[in-house]
Amino acid sequence: MLVKVLHNGNCSKSNAVLEYLDENGVPFEIINIVEDPLSELEIKTVLKKLNQSVFHIIRKTDKLYLENFADKNLSEEEWIKVLAENPSLIQRPIIIKGSVAMLGRPIENVKYFIEK
Repeated sequence: MLVKVLHNGNCSKSNAVLEYLDENGVPFEIINIVEDPLSELEIKTVLKKLNQSVFHIIRKTDKLYLENFADKNLSEEEWIKVLAENPSLIQRPIIIKGSVAMLGRPIENVKYFIEK
């Protein structure tokens, strides 16, 4: 089954997952979330596949988050809009296999997810 990887090329963890998939012959499609940002609907779909709230995928250590959003008390819908407009705030990589997804860190989780 083709695996989709929500990816940011500036992220070492994301690059490590791509390397792992490539080395292990796992067919994958890269979706660069910075160059081709997800829409609000796409983010909602990913959240359903993750079975998580939006708060699970926000990069709370990111400079943009700390400077502009750390003190905000936004709703789930408002956060989805923020992430659609600021894709660098999305945790990555996110691995999607069919109707399920997972955050691709640590790499051991990816190995388990791919083998299932």
